[in-house]
Amino acid sequence: MPVVAVEVGMHNAPQVSYLLQFDSGQPASCLIELAMAASPEDAPPPDWARLEYQQCRNCPLRPAEQPWCPFARALARVLAPLEQRNSYDELTVTIRWRSRVIQQRTTLQRVLGSLIGLLGATSGCPHTRPFLPLAYFHQPFSEADETLFRVVGAYLIGQMLRAQQGLSADFALHELPGLYAQLRQVNLGMANRLRALADSDHGVNGVIVLDVLAAETQDLFAELERNLLPYYAAYLEE
Repeated sequence: MPVVAVEVGMHNAPQVSYLLQFDSGQPASCLIELAMAASPEDAPPPDWARLEYQQCRNCPLRPAEQPWCPFARALARVLAPLEQRNSYDELTVTIRWRSRVIQQRTTLQRVLGSLIGLLGATSGCPHTRPFLPLAYFHQPFSEADETLFRVVGAYLIGQMLRAQQGLSADFALHELPGLYAQLRQVNLGMANRLRALADSDHGVNGVIVLDVLAAETQDLFAELERNLLPYYAAYLEE
């Protein structure tokens, strides 16, 4: 079975593994491991992973200083053994993460929607780095309301840590929607890159699934109080 080790730039973290058992075709299974320690690449990244290729409009990196897009480079190593697959291929995925095992019947694009978010947050992309805490506490196949809860909680912890270090803090969440707007620009840029993979659509559709979740979560920001207030009655008692 093909094995892909992916650098994700997280230290002292548990290993995450995705085992994909397809219903038909070869290979019967594909193990994707997110190696938390850096590991050498087996082959040079594809051309679509070059920074200047369909570079995101909001990307602050410069090709002269960093020739490869960190997000695309990480994703390429996962997509390579899956290039003959289609986004609608059905499978059983087994995810081993920390002390738990998650198993689910789904499609390849749904799996990649979860996995791409994890890869992006840990890749070193400047616009996905704020979401690194969510990757460390990875929750596969989250719904929009679950993601909203985790994002707001992670962001507020970050602001608390900033305040403790004597830095300005945004406890009113004014800047959080802007972070999500930047993230969606990255999702768009990644989808444009992956359209270069003419023999497969699963990469593009995986990004689309991820962006739909981002859009739904972003919409929930507009009515944050209404969406979260029902869970916090105990906090509002005198």
